[in-house]
Amino acid sequence: MQGFTYEVDIALVIDVTGSMHGILDEVKANALRFHEDLTAAMRAKDKTIDSLRVRVVAFRDYYADGEQSMETSEFFELPAQQGEYSAFVSALVPTGGGDEPESGLEGLVLGMRSDWAKSGSKRRQVIIVWTDASAHPLEKNAGSKPVVYPKGMPADFDALTDLWEGQDYMDMNAKRLIIYAPDAYAWTDMGLHWENTVHYTSKAGRGLSDVDYSTIIDTIAASV
Repeated sequence: MQGFTYEVDIALVIDVTGSMHGILDEVKANALRFHEDLTAAMRAKDKTIDSLRVRVVAFRDYYADGEQSMETSEFFELPAQQGEYSAFVSALVPTGGGDEPESGLEGLVLGMRSDWAKSGSKRRQVIIVWTDASAHPLEKNAGSKPVVYPKGMPADFDALTDLWEGQDYMDMNAKRLIIYAPDAYAWTDMGLHWENTVHYTSKAGRGLSDVDYSTIIDTIAASV
């Protein structure tokens, strides 16, 4: 639309535990195509993205993996920082995690608390979660969290819901959450009850092999 500038920020919250072996390569390949594919989808709608930034929150399990529980990046401006972005994504290795559940909710919170852009006449702030596992309840081991557990996490799912519905970090009108996860805690509840949220169900143990990546691009492009 003439006169509008489109600024899109995407936080990729990716499960990189051992069970994602064989799936993570596909997820990584899709992540590296974001700029090209989203630009093409927007062009088909006669829109141009003036700014596209992508960051990565790669999670494992705070109760099993210690300092390797979370790997995060800052936002990369694409295509200008495609090389740095590619290097970060390509270095992600599926390892750890132990038995499910994993620390997906903590990863989601870190995604919510991204340094989202505030400029642009039309913004979109998108979080995409990829996982093949259920999530640890945030209240697990309350009062005796692992040493590396991040400070200031919501106390439980209700507090997490309040965080999503609030305006502390994300723009109420700009935010979107796209979840690729099993029909399991807490992803199903988010898909059913959270606003601006879509949950595409994948089968536990099979990960995302049955999910069409193009739906991510279509969902984002349609919302801008």
